[in-house]
Amino acid sequence: MATTRTALTDEDIRTLVKGATPDERALAARKLCATMERAPLSDEDRALAADILRVMAADAAELVRRAIAETLQASTVVPRDVALKLSRDVENICLPMLAFSPAFTDDDLAEIVRLGGPVRQVAIAQRPTLSPRVTDAIVEHGGERAVTAACANAGAEFTEDALQRVVDRFETAERVLAAVAYRNALPLSVTERLITLVSEQAREHLLKRHSISVEVALEIAVGGAERATVDIVDQAGRSADIRGLVNHLHGEGRLTASLMLRALAHGHMTFFEWSVAQLAGVPHHRTWLMIHDAGPLGLRAIYERAGLPARLFPAFRAAVDTFHSMEFDGEPRDRERFQERMLQRFLTQPEAVAREDIDYLLDRMGQVADAARIDERAILL
Repeated sequence: MATTRTALTDEDIRTLVKGATPDERALAARKLCATMERAPLSDEDRALAADILRVMAADAAELVRRAIAETLQASTVVPRDVALKLSRDVENICLPMLAFSPAFTDDDLAEIVRLGGPVRQVAIAQRPTLSPRVTDAIVEHGGERAVTAACANAGAEFTEDALQRVVDRFETAERVLAAVAYRNALPLSVTERLITLVSEQAREHLLKRHSISVEVALEIAVGGAERATVDIVDQAGRSADIRGLVNHLHGEGRLTASLMLRALAHGHMTFFEWSVAQLAGVPHHRTWLMIHDAGPLGLRAIYERAGLPARLFPAFRAAVDTFHSMEFDGEPRDRERFQERMLQRFLTQPEAVAREDIDYLLDRMGQVADAARIDERAILL
């Protein structure tokens, strides 16, 4: 090891091994470590460097052992046995090695995660790269901080199963779920689960970054069973893929006359058109003509073909006529006022509607009115 021997005199080596004080031995150790890191090493040189590092790792002085950790934390010079010895040392020595040293195998790191405490787990979770073997161990044995750090680590590889187990273990831990949600790539199955668990901000990120099917978008809107009708009607007005939403509802047996009537009372005419077209098996453009431009018999004909209840036809007729008699006025809150007037006119029609539908529409009209009052107070303030 010509370069190293040139850089270190016999006196340096004696000082390293038998220096009178820890400070003297630490100074010699740092000098040698720096030389090892800079110099190109042959196989013989590496073997000699490894022997010297073993001596340093066994030194009773923490300063000497720390010289290796701080100077060679990311070096390929450190042999595996020395790295493992230092991984069991005090935190200011083990942590730099655990965070960067390439000497560890994946099995080594997984075992340290299993047996080590939270601080060591976090250090490993923050390594520049992590294989699925190591992330599996973190998911299985790591604490919340370690799992959060690993999920937030762009260099960490996760299997789909591992990410699913993260959600299983930390279903109520917002920081962990957010770290998963903001990963660059996610399996669709994981995205679908996260949608209903994460914060609104994280949910918006998922919706913008990942492709979400109509089915998943509907599940986002639905949430709980008691909110299903309200949220599906709202989704009918927001969806960018009305046809896909209608197809999904029909496939799930949820495209009911009651739902269509409630949506129409909110002014969601496009949803109503596609729903009738789906149930009648008639193309949308022809359905549109029969609803809007085919005279008084057009709506009845397509309505009957769709198999909708005869007793509800007067209510649908009133809703369509009311829709045609109204328009957005372009003033502030025109959509909310449009819906409020639509609901008012619809509810004053003489034809009977199911009690549950009346209750629903009255409740929704109250919500619209409450929102209007809140906005008015905000303007006054």
